[in-house]
Amino acid sequence: MPYFDAASSAPLHPVARQALLASLDEGWADPARLYREGRRAALLLDAAREAAAEAVGCRPDELVFTSSGTRAVHSAISGALSGRRRVGRHLVLSAVEHSSVIHSAAALEAAGGSFTEVPVDRSGAVDPGAYGRALRPDTALAALQSANHEVGTEQPVAETAEICADAGVPLLVDAAQSLGWGPVPGRWSLLAASAHKWGGPAGVGLLAVRKGVRFAPQGPVDERESGRAAGFENIPAIVAAAASLRAVRAEAAAQDARLRALVDRIRTAVAGLVPDVEVVGDPVRRLPHLVTFSCLYVDGETLLHELDRAGFSVSSGSSCTSSTLTPSHVLKAMGVLTEGNIRVSLPAGTTEEEVERFLGVLPGVVAEVRERLGAPVAAAPSPASQESLVVDALGRRCPIPVIELAKVIGEVPVGGTVTVLADDEAARLDIPAWCAMREQEYVGEEPADRGSAYVVRRLL
Repeated sequence: MPYFDAASSAPLHPVARQALLASLDEGWADPARLYREGRRAALLLDAAREAAAEAVGCRPDELVFTSSGTRAVHSAISGALSGRRRVGRHLVLSAVEHSSVIHSAAALEAAGGSFTEVPVDRSGAVDPGAYGRALRPDTALAALQSANHEVGTEQPVAETAEICADAGVPLLVDAAQSLGWGPVPGRWSLLAASAHKWGGPAGVGLLAVRKGVRFAPQGPVDERESGRAAGFENIPAIVAAAASLRAVRAEAAAQDARLRALVDRIRTAVAGLVPDVEVVGDPVRRLPHLVTFSCLYVDGETLLHELDRAGFSVSSGSSCTSSTLTPSHVLKAMGVLTEGNIRVSLPAGTTEEEVERFLGVLPGVVAEVRERLGAPVAAAPSPASQESLVVDALGRRCPIPVIELAKVIGEVPVGGTVTVLADDEAARLDIPAWCAMREQEYVGEEPADRGSAYVVRRLL
């Protein structure tokens, strides 16, 4: 069964498995002890730190191992903000950061601090100039991911790091998605990453803090990991993480070329095989193994289940696949279609045959889901019987409001309007996206007794 969700967690690399098994016999003791077993464990830990630091591009004494990538991000933000508390309590971040950064920003605000989200363009990238304008005299820290976890767009980290450095503001880079492909360029100050994203074992994160960056670890500390990650180190997992990072880096150039070609095939084929599809993310400046697209008139949760039944493991940012029933904050910030959203992220070893089989299955699955939801298959006739119509989609989740809009748009004359009443958060994004794809005019959102009223004018 093809596994196409490497961006969530990559399969364990063979080198990681070998290193993990080998170090179980040598790395079980306390590396802080001076007896023979402790010294052996300390040697393994030191070697892993040196290998990881070389891959990151920092000094070994600047890098510590944490219990996860999320823990690394939380520690980086809290430690940097505390270390620079005399400057202020303001954080700058992009609108598409990982939830670990978003949650840290919310915690800062709840504690009396503040943060500014820098918007992104439709490809998901920030403008370094806009990022720089968000910096303030009281900005203690800035955060920017190296590449987006949902759409694959690479961020202008080097340019942004220069702006931050010139302003005297440290930049934290979340490199979880990109570190396996290469080092992060530029004058960044802090970096966080997670081993299971590149084929290492889960439960190992990296946190690098450059010398000269004011940093004050928060919470109880001990003598381990420079006081920045309390608790006994999982040395076998750390050794496996460092070994697999070195291995995937050695394979990166070849895998980049091979997987990029497969993703290009998907990007090109999907638009031709499936009607009413929007491929999102930067087509060039992106991770080599990841592609995301959204399908009109499709329930994302059902689509994922049907693809799973067909033998393909993929993920989604659609609101109907989340427990919060709200669209992905990444897709929302980009202003792209959210319904029927599919993220395909290919692990190393994915074959051309698997990709072609996926492309062979996808059109039928999408068509079946659309038929099940009663989506229109062609433009409706245009009797132009009414100047305006109101569609009541209250209490119904997307894509139903968009489907109901598509069914009736032909019943008003050119210049007439359709008002969709909806209380599903995704409608705020998906109705304007439908208008752009269908070349109709999105007039705007108006208040309603319940939910919102979305007004669309027929142009064609």
